[in-house]
Amino acid sequence: MPHHAEQPGSEPLHVSLVAIPEAVVSTLSGIFDVMNAFAVMPPPGNPQHLAPPFRVEIVGLHTGPLELASRVPITVQRSITALDTTDIIIVPSVLLGPDGWYKDRHPELVGWLRTMHRRGALLCSACSGIFLLAETGLFDGVEATVHFGYANAFKTVFPEVLIHPERVLVVSGQNEELVSSGASMTWHDLVLYLIARHVGSTAAQAVAHFFALQWHQDGLAPYIVFEGRNDHGDSAIRSAQEWVATHFSGANPLEEMILRSGLSERTFKRRFTAATGFSPTAYVQRLRIEEAKRRLERTEAPVDEIGWQVGYEEPAFFRRLFKRVTGLTPGIYRRRFKIPEFAQVRVKT
Repeated sequence: MPHHAEQPGSEPLHVSLVAIPEAVVSTLSGIFDVMNAFAVMPPPGNPQHLAPPFRVEIVGLHTGPLELASRVPITVQRSITALDTTDIIIVPSVLLGPDGWYKDRHPELVGWLRTMHRRGALLCSACSGIFLLAETGLFDGVEATVHFGYANAFKTVFPEVLIHPERVLVVSGQNEELVSSGASMTWHDLVLYLIARHVGSTAAQAVAHFFALQWHQDGLAPYIVFEGRNDHGDSAIRSAQEWVATHFSGANPLEEMILRSGLSERTFKRRFTAATGFSPTAYVQRLRIEEAKRRLERTEAPVDEIGWQVGYEEPAFFRRLFKRVTGLTPGIYRRRFKIPEFAQVRVKT
């Protein structure tokens, strides 16, 4: 279904911002402020003098004070029992404890989400808010995204959802009514998307300028830190992983891993891929690129020298591989993630 901006003068869309005890206050309050931007933006932030297109309310099981995950209290403005319809529902980031996410902790909310979806509401999640939305079953068999740090935990609890943690924003459903955003600050992309969808691209650009928000147009691959799986139970492969973790820059780490394992080459490659999800060659490449990322962030060494340091004698191959893995060239990666000069702290002697 194509996206159409709301017509000027139409009734504002009702936005239900869901508050639960596991919610993260920064995401909830940030979404609240930006969705309400049109009420506070002076020209040139609101050059068209648009009337507020959204009416945002913090909703929950009960009205009144609610302590969130970071022990900060907020006020629930409307009980879900008082809402027969709403246009947009947003579940903000939730904080998972060491025991992960347990289903059926908010059955009334899950039932309400299903009812509101049936009545035409958009269901949106910011970051890990998808854990609550996924309990509705509406995301089974469709694509979504979640914070990459929670991806494995999510797959364990909701294996039916097609999760893409490297993607910033995923819009799914027959009527594009299931919207999820990825890691942490991609709630910026979610809110700007909703403004562009319902108000127009010019309005979204104005809000982005006013709040100095940036679209994460290169995806989330540059932010993901590679950590090889080691919970697979194959001791021979785990031993190879432990060795290559400190020897990946050598000339032939794959040959040495095979030799050390005592397995045939074919058997080693098959077991390694089954255990880690990566072929041995791809695994070594990811270790090398991860080290290159650290050196680009923390040193002034030239790109080609860094490529050589992590194990690549051919600079062009290293640059192509780096971009394929991270989505960015080494130079752009360095500019984006290196600590800027004004923030570098020097120890006084």
